Amino acid sequence: MSELAEEFQVTPRTIRFYEDQGLLAPTRDGLNRIYSHRDRARLTLICRGKRLGFSLAEIKDFLNLYDTDDRQIEQMRYALCRGRERIKSLETQFEDVKQTLHELRALESQILDHLRAAGIEAAKTSKQNK
Repeated sequence: MSELAEEFQVTPRTIRFYEDQGLLAPTRDGLNRIYSHRDRARLTLICRGKRLGFSLAEIKDFLNLYDTDDRQIEQMRYALCRGRERIKSLETQFEDVKQTLHELRALESQILDHLRAAGIEAAKTSKQNK
């Protein structure tokens, strides 16, 4: 398990958690877990899904479709739908972040103007910290 964890840059605890959640199902040889090509492929998809911001429930649904549809048509439709939803969510977040940055820059400008008007040199160091 530690080799797999290192390979995928996750902790052994994370892998055990994914097993407990039914996302991975290695075969066992006594106390040893044997991870197949399928397990590695699933872990790749899990890690990618997490990086893209999908919940474990969404990832599990996606993986379950992979198991039931040989041609992967439903899996692709599901991924397309969830991907579009994620894009829309990220675009909304991006707009919110842009608005927040705009407001913070305006506030910064006002504060710097007040500091300059008061003859305080700290205003220069504030600009230099960017």
